[in-house]
Amino acid sequence: MIDATHDPARQSWVTSANGHADFPIQNLPFGIFSPNGGAPRGGVAIGEEILDLGAALALGLFAGAASDAAQAASGPTLNAFFALGAEPRRALRARLVDLLDAAGQEHATVERHAGALLHHAADCRMHLPAAIGDYTDFYAGISHATNVGKLFRPDNPLLPNYKYVPIGYHGRASSIGVSAGSVRRPNGQRKRAEEAEPSFGPSRNLDYELELGVFIGAGNALGEPIPIGAAAGHIAGFCLLNDWSARDIQGWEYQPLGPFLAKNFATTLSPWVVMPEALAPFRIAQPPRPEGDPAPLAYLMDADDQSTGALDLTLDVLIETPAMRAQGLAPHLLSRGSSRDLYWTFAQLVAHHASGGCNLNPGDLLGTGTISGPTPDSFGSLLELTQGGRAPLTLASGEERRFLEDGDTLIIQGRATRDGFASIGFGACRGTILPAPAV
Repeated sequence: MIDATHDPARQSWVTSANGHADFPIQNLPFGIFSPNGGAPRGGVAIGEEILDLGAALALGLFAGAASDAAQAASGPTLNAFFALGAEPRRALRARLVDLLDAAGQEHATVERHAGALLHHAADCRMHLPAAIGDYTDFYAGISHATNVGKLFRPDNPLLPNYKYVPIGYHGRASSIGVSAGSVRRPNGQRKRAEEAEPSFGPSRNLDYELELGVFIGAGNALGEPIPIGAAAGHIAGFCLLNDWSARDIQGWEYQPLGPFLAKNFATTLSPWVVMPEALAPFRIAQPPRPEGDPAPLAYLMDADDQSTGALDLTLDVLIETPAMRAQGLAPHLLSRGSSRDLYWTFAQLVAHHASGGCNLNPGDLLGTGTISGPTPDSFGSLLELTQGGRAPLTLASGEERRFLEDGDTLIIQGRATRDGFASIGFGACRGTILPAPAV
């Protein structure tokens, strides 16, 4: 679905968009923002500005399917917009590119209304893109699953079901927040191996997880599965996701039912939702499975999905400590990963989730699970980078980190690049650790 909206030669009359690292005219992600003193509303990122969809509607800049989509996207959440599906999204995207193009026929007319249409992003507050009814976190990064398995089961790191079934669990939607917010260190039960009994207190081993978030668009009726060949059409967009993890609490509580308090205290999203249409140039074939791995079962196998269902994204994780801020040091790069390292496609996650009849709804969120590569410089968590805390990292400031400390800021960035196309990004997924409540 590569078309004129992806033309790398297109420039915008919003000059900050031209050459922008994340939001050139070829991207145009959607989000919910509020200008200073204003109510939350739908907008589109263009360079360092946000185009106000409600203001554009009031000026009569849309018609037909593009108008319907803009109306659905202009409210305080994007749920109604997500529910419309791909065709209205494409119509709105094409119209927005024409309106923002420096060479567009309506350039002069539209630019005259820039004062009403545009808000400087730095002066706005971002909100969650959707009212998230349900959140499911998968475990689709096979290198992460292997690395973590080696810490606890050196001889058999992957459980027998991993290569057959997309592993996941239901998370907590109420504690999902948007980038730039703070994250309170959780209290919980934790027990070290040398301790006779557990104690209750602040997590000692607070960690991050590098993930992608997948927003559901059109849903399915209860009891009706989503076929794998149609599953990609139920995806409304993508964001960056940090599923914070209290590793010591998790290690004590996760058996026999899995993650609970160690994972439900906070999940952070980047605020802008990048549309599938913007990512079309960066779709790739799902990397082949290693020799000897089983083929996906028939309900998860689709030839088109295997040939175009993966994304080629570079994902960076950086840390900024209080000492680094005081010294004026740039954030320290912890790792650089790739979405190529996911064992399952996004469509397979959707199809499997609905295969038993579970009804997905517009605005539901899926997390991919931690994305790690095969080498330490691509690991997506401190659990892996420090070998469970046994091998601390030395930062540019000279400080050491086994796990996150109070005051640390964790930053995730994502970027899509391909020769012959404009690079696009997601904006930052950022969160700062606050001390735990007093016990």
